[in-house]
Amino acid sequence: MVGLTVSPEISLMDEPVKIQAWGLPPDQVITLAAWLKDEKGLIFHSRAFYKTDMEGKVDLEKTPATGGDFHGVCPMGLFWALKPKIPFKKLNKRDVVGSPFLVHIELYSSLELNVSEDCPAATKVIERWYAAPGVQRISIREGRIRGALFLPPGEGPFLGIIDMFGGIGGLQVFRSSLLASRGFASLALAYLAYDDLPKVLHEVDLKYFEEAAQFLCNHPKVSGDGVGVIGICKGGEIALAMASFMPQVAATVCINGLNAANAMNIVYGDHIIKAIPPKTERLLSKDFWSYSYTKVGGDPRKPEFQDSIFPVEKARGPILFLVGSNDQHCNSLFFATEAKSRAEKYGKKDVYVQCYPGAGHMLDPPGSPFCPLTHGQSLPVPMHWGGELQQHCRAQETSWKEMQEFFRKNIRCSRRNKL
Repeated sequence: MVGLTVSPEISLMDEPVKIQAWGLPPDQVITLAAWLKDEKGLIFHSRAFYKTDMEGKVDLEKTPATGGDFHGVCPMGLFWALKPKIPFKKLNKRDVVGSPFLVHIELYSSLELNVSEDCPAATKVIERWYAAPGVQRISIREGRIRGALFLPPGEGPFLGIIDMFGGIGGLQVFRSSLLASRGFASLALAYLAYDDLPKVLHEVDLKYFEEAAQFLCNHPKVSGDGVGVIGICKGGEIALAMASFMPQVAATVCINGLNAANAMNIVYGDHIIKAIPPKTERLLSKDFWSYSYTKVGGDPRKPEFQDSIFPVEKARGPILFLVGSNDQHCNSLFFATEAKSRAEKYGKKDVYVQCYPGAGHMLDPPGSPFCPLTHGQSLPVPMHWGGELQQHCRAQETSWKEMQEFFRKNIRCSRRNKL
């Protein structure tokens, strides 16, 4: 009897899953496939080929894939390699508390080049959740602030994190719900193209983000002695600006962001940080054109751009740059290194750069599929993010742990639980 085991069958998205098959002929090529349907009905799918051992078994923790969407020993490869049937779409979970992704794992007892036309010998359906039981989602519409606050179960107090994404806008919540599942009070903060916020961002008003930081500091379930900030791309740029000017920011994680104002001015009261003009490169990728912002705004070391650079040396707390060496959207390693050099020049020693070889721009939590290309809403062609599948997804696992350790080490809990 052919068997398939996937464990655990219910798990958080950032947790590993073990896949084993048995009851097959020895030394035979089989196919393992995975697929899920997102909230809009779009199918994401992957597959890989394996050769059974002399006992007719396959264990993804030991057995190398011989072909398909990846090669070699890669226990989470079927999840990492999930790709959309409609090109340039990114897997994104919106209802993170109410429902999981249902991932179908299918076993075919031969090499199947078109699994959609064949019946699997065995199937398992597992649940991949973005929020642990008891995590609370609270919609935030306080003053100008728009977003969603995710609270872990219990009375707290919890370390507070402000979580921001890039310039595509809207409200992205999947990272915040996972952070809350790991014990943080996480505010997923929108800053454009959501609710009554501007559809297009012409300038960044830091007072909006200061209001959000103060809101989180004052929350009764947050420790109160400063908050952490994490941002990717434009969100990382804003996170650095917040750290440079706001005493509420105790620790900062910048994922593939810039060390200077880019494309739009940043305003903080009467102080204006003038933006470096953006510069777009066009890259040829296979049979289509894709945009890449590899040279965003040119070199910030030029004299005319000196006032655009963030004074990171003034940051109250430490800063951690998480960088993909194969980031095709911007030269993020260069900008991170420049920020670290500037901080050290002024005597600040707690700016760190963690570079991941082979990783691209879109560093998401573990278990998230590799996303090298997406179609931007305001551009006629896809955006090229870079990275290599296995190196990028391993970097997602490593950076997720390092980021949490960084926040726990550097945000001090100043309130005690009354219970």
